[in-house]
Amino acid sequence: MKNFSIAIHGGAGTLVKGMMTPKLETQYKHDLKTALDAAYTFLEKGRTAIEAVEVAVKFLEDSPLFNAGKGSVFTATESHEMDASIMDGKTLNAGAVSLITGIKNPICLARDVMERSEHVFLAGEGAMQFAKELSYEIEKPSYFYDEFRHKQWLEIKGTDSFQLDHSTKKDSKFGTVGAVACDQEGNIAAATSTGGMTNKKWGRVGDSPMIGAGNYANNATCAISCTGSGEFFIRGVVAYDVSCLMEHRGMSLQEASDEVIQKRILSIGGDGGLIAVDAKGNIAMPFNTEGMYRACKTSNGKETIAIYK
Repeated sequence: MKNFSIAIHGGAGTLVKGMMTPKLETQYKHDLKTALDAAYTFLEKGRTAIEAVEVAVKFLEDSPLFNAGKGSVFTATESHEMDASIMDGKTLNAGAVSLITGIKNPICLARDVMERSEHVFLAGEGAMQFAKELSYEIEKPSYFYDEFRHKQWLEIKGTDSFQLDHSTKKDSKFGTVGAVACDQEGNIAAATSTGGMTNKKWGRVGDSPMIGAGNYANNATCAISCTGSGEFFIRGVVAYDVSCLMEHRGMSLQEASDEVIQKRILSIGGDGGLIAVDAKGNIAMPFNTEGMYRACKTSNGKETIAIYK
């Protein structure tokens, strides 16, 4: 049996320690641990990396603490637009959805795109039509309503401002969620899901559903899930960049991840972080912000649940 491991994240940003209450910190760590343990149990039982990352992200989508699924932020029209993607490192198959509404677990729809359609990326009305054909239940807006999220939106409603979840403007640092895993067969996978940015307009799409930008997996190199300033992560093709450095420069997982997050993305003005795993079960979780909600667990006994540096 090979080493197996799981890593998850719940967003990166200006997580100023003084602004986090002990009660809230306990809640975050509890929800991270719940998602981590659920996914680790799947791997322990010999299930696949794809199954593990999906179950981890589902737990994070179901938590109102994170900007994905239930905790998604409000758009300029007071609605919710969610994005998600998933990728199988063994086959390089991938599925992604963007600009969807009313879907409780966008990551499940992304996996269905990968496994039950001939396509990789479905968006908007087409993605919703696909969901309805698969008999997905469409949740009412009340399911996604969160008072704190709504207050975030009201503060900038009617302006041209938008707010990344890890923005320094307020203590409003919730972000993308994601998971990467290596299973007992040495196969790896990545999954990422987000509710976007507060007060976003014009159908803005970030890096989360874009294969190669916010999410990527290839058994030959690594599986990556990103969180941060999406526009910069798209320009930097961040997830694939880590893989390229491993493939063409022979860098280790940690070296390649650090090069991209601590140098390359910063050099073009971006901030954020990523979680990464390789086919040997090694894990890297670099970020260049004050914090990143993150957790990992490996078959050789290592477990980490952390928020700050």
